[in-house]
Amino acid sequence: MRYWAYFAAKIVVAGAVFYGLLALLGPLAPDEPANPGLAMNAVRIVNPNEALAKEKPKPLTEEDIKRQHLAGLEHVGAYLAINVALMVWFLLAAGTFYLIVRDQRYRCRVCLRRLRMPVETGSRGFMLQLGRPRVEYICPFGHGTLKQEEYETSELENPQWTGSSGDMWEDLYAASRNDREK
Repeated sequence: MRYWAYFAAKIVVAGAVFYGLLALLGPLAPDEPANPGLAMNAVRIVNPNEALAKEKPKPLTEEDIKRQHLAGLEHVGAYLAINVALMVWFLLAAGTFYLIVRDQRYRCRVCLRRLRMPVETGSRGFMLQLGRPRVEYICPFGHGTLKQEEYETSELENPQWTGSSGDMWEDLYAASRNDREK
């Protein structure tokens, strides 16, 4: 239970940090342009009776056209900047959550310390005789071992946690006794 509570706490803290960063990016988002014709994908429904009743707009001068184009370019630049900032934020968040999951995977299920002493077993060249290559990590306090494939070929093969009976030396002596008996 403690193992999963620690994992949930790391996720919550990282989520809060990235939510705060997202809140800091909010004010950087550009406001909607004053001229709705410059907004992207703006749709304006006009009643034909109202259009006839209104006066015709005065023709635009070259200066008005240049001003509208510059205003549009400013908004495009602002949209580009906020989109790049959001992309960087997303990549940082995804990378952080990946590192949290990876860190949690290599922790002892009992004491939450990092697993140590990777031991390689098996052989790529002699798979039929020695078995598939695996890496075993051991808890420094003897709570158990984590066995995982050296090369993960599918997501169905999860690492296998094997807890010890309580006394690490008893388990080690039992394994060596079994080897001597064979």
